[in-house]
Amino acid sequence: MPRTIFAHRGLSSVAPENTLVAIGACAENKVKWFETDVDILGDSTPVVIHDTHLDRTTNRTGSIYDLTAEDLEGIDAGAWFGSEYRGQKLPTLAQLVELMNRKELNGNIELKLNGQGAEKTLELIDAVIAELGKLDEDREVIISSFDHLALAEFKRHAPQYRVAALMTPEMLATNWRSTLELMGAEVVHPDHAALTRENVKALKDAGYEINAWTVNTRGRANELLNWGVDGIITDFAHEYVDLEKEPQK
Repeated sequence: MPRTIFAHRGLSSVAPENTLVAIGACAENKVKWFETDVDILGDSTPVVIHDTHLDRTTNRTGSIYDLTAEDLEGIDAGAWFGSEYRGQKLPTLAQLVELMNRKELNGNIELKLNGQGAEKTLELIDAVIAELGKLDEDREVIISSFDHLALAEFKRHAPQYRVAALMTPEMLATNWRSTLELMGAEVVHPDHAALTRENVKALKDAGYEINAWTVNTRGRANELLNWGVDGIITDFAHEYVDLEKEPQK
């Protein structure tokens, strides 16, 4: 059975996370899948960023919810990582979709928890669905989130896409079966620390694909693949992509 190696926030160990250069580098390193994060700006433009604030990964401070698309030109999302990446921008989802089509990449897109309320969460869902409609038909997408209610709503609006429930160890220790069935999930994305051989088997027996995050040691990646995990989300996808062929015993 084929395995999948996902580049966590693009090739984030060698380029600034969630930028077009980090995600585009997947193609040059034979990594077919990436994982990234999407939220919306104040004008409801979907943008690729992990945090709700700019402070950690840009030259600006403040909430992304105070921005519009016009503000993106003045924000540097690369210099914090290295001077050679100065000038990298926060990508819009539209720019990411164009890159996916051009580089023939597949994406796991995480809907971020939106603390502004249901209306903004629904705007995020609608905006993501609209942009994904511009993907070439041979591109593949998984939509994931820790917000399981939002994920269920996304699945209701766009049943053609696979959805993946992100789960902490605490979530996986409780009634995961009902949660997954109610949201219509086909995939589970658990914290790898939560996984044992036994619960991998239980999830697989229930019919779910499992992609574990964030696995940054080769030994742990091999162990999980040998247990039957389908995919590994890692900061070192370019170093682990050979594991897609056959797990090492």
